[in-house]
Amino acid sequence: MASFSFDAGNAAKLAALPLYAIGRLVTLLVPRGDEWVFGSAAGIGDGALALWPVAVADGRRCVWLIGSAREAAEAAARGIPTLPRRSLRGFWRTARAAVVVVTHGFGDVNRFAVSGAFVVQLWHGIPLKRIGLDSPVTSQPPALLGRGVLARAASQLVRLLYRAAARRIRVLPAASDLVRGRLESAFALPDDRVPVTGEPRVDVLSRGRPADRRSIARAAIAQAAGSFDARTRVVLYAPTWRDGQPDPAIPDADEWDAIADVLRRHDAVLLVRSHPLGSGAYAPPAPTERVRMLGSEVVTDVTPLLSGVDVLVTDYSSLVFDSALVPVPVVFLAPDVARYARTRGFYGTYPEVAGDGWATTWAEAATQLDAVLGDDAEASRRRARAEALSERVHAHRDGGNSIRVYRAILAGLRTGAAGRGRR
Repeated sequence: MASFSFDAGNAAKLAALPLYAIGRLVTLLVPRGDEWVFGSAAGIGDGALALWPVAVADGRRCVWLIGSAREAAEAAARGIPTLPRRSLRGFWRTARAAVVVVTHGFGDVNRFAVSGAFVVQLWHGIPLKRIGLDSPVTSQPPALLGRGVLARAASQLVRLLYRAAARRIRVLPAASDLVRGRLESAFALPDDRVPVTGEPRVDVLSRGRPADRRSIARAAIAQAAGSFDARTRVVLYAPTWRDGQPDPAIPDADEWDAIADVLRRHDAVLLVRSHPLGSGAYAPPAPTERVRMLGSEVVTDVTPLLSGVDVLVTDYSSLVFDSALVPVPVVFLAPDVARYARTRGFYGTYPEVAGDGWATTWAEAATQLDAVLGDDAEASRRRARAEALSERVHAHRDGGNSIRVYRAILAGLRTGAAGRGRR
């Protein structure tokens, strides 16, 4: 499993400053064309994949920049043209692109050639934990600098670079006015760059009939994680990233026994969706068909599968907001709320989302999961809570977010062209 930490990432950014300078010089000299360049750290998926067919259908010339052979194969299966993002061709196409679409950061494409492009940052979920400029970990200095004057200077420099990079973003879609405020703060952007269009990535959870969405999602889950009976319930465990630290809620042997007992009694399977950047071993001591791995190496984008999930177990993941569109009952498992609030921070308070009865151990979570799977009234209560959360954070639930984002991009391009003409 891949692992990442902000201090290591920031060290790499500081070391690459000469390359950024060269890239800036090239983009000042080379005129941009009309091509759209797409990329996503998650692979061929997320909001970029949702926006892609809208742009292509309207006649835009598009290319996807990839970082692995797996991404190349997935793109080829979908008929998506690609280029390696770290190649000279990837650099050149990014430098010439009119529009650059990303979901995580500029490294989704060729990070050294983004300056001057119309940048669309789709992000990858409604934040509950603080992100960007709102989070202290974003500007964490390289560990080798310790905690002295050099470390503080490096942290300030990283923060300035992050703010300067964020200013290049022209469109950052928000799911609602509530979410808009979080994104404006995290990226230091004005209102007109954060339109409330909804997120393209969740359109798949609102289009068509619920029964059809569930059937398609269940088939996709079975294809990825192995077949199961049509009556079997699906539980998804999705812990969030701990900024390079292991998940503190990894079950011990006794907790795995308790989990397996609940799954057997209610004919359920547990899908473990570890974070693509996280670390930790989630396999039970004894292999069982009741527990299956569903990491990013198995499924690039888990969002389309949420319609086939019966219960979500999570802590601070943005999947709690995505799954609310279904809606999916949630068991909250968060053993480190106080520490996480201190080191990372939340938008609002954790009880505003999780209520007051979250589990702090897997033993407690297994008891709550037992109740949700065994008591229709409890499942309905948690489903109603998810629906209420969806109404708070999603202004649009019609499957049209991608279209609205595309129109916002076109409007921004027209405004930019008009402004250049007046000058």
